[in-house]
Amino acid sequence: MTPFGERLRALRKARGMRLKDLAEALQVSAPYLSALEHGRRGTPGPGLIHQVNEAFGLIWDEAEEMVRLARVSEPKVAIDTAGLDPEATRLANRLAARFRSLPPAAVAEIAAVLDRHAPAVRPRPAQAAHGDGRRGRRRASP
Repeated sequence: MTPFGERLRALRKARGMRLKDLAEALQVSAPYLSALEHGRRGTPGPGLIHQVNEAFGLIWDEAEEMVRLARVSEPKVAIDTAGLDPEATRLANRLAARFRSLPPAAVAEIAAVLDRHAPAVRPRPAQAAHGDGRRGRRRASP
């Protein structure tokens, strides 16, 4: 389960909604919504996040929390080690190969090491700056 899926499911359950009813409200299929809740689908797009916020009446901090959770909910991640020390590449590959078998305590230990030694990196925004899939500055119209 992803952080976004976990929160989505908790919101739905807290409001006594059936999966089928929420899927209908969001105009998605129930199987898709179930897969999203269980982390078997990729990060939801900005439109779906907005629909979720609307469906649950989330505003301000709660709505921003859903955007933040979506940013950290990609179930299939890639680590780019190009240009890094060979040991970093070996570590990334070992972690990828063994990650599913790590007990929760080991995941917590690794997270703690990262928090202590690696600077926080701001995730890419879940919503493009222009809302149309393009990033960066808008060109002036002719």
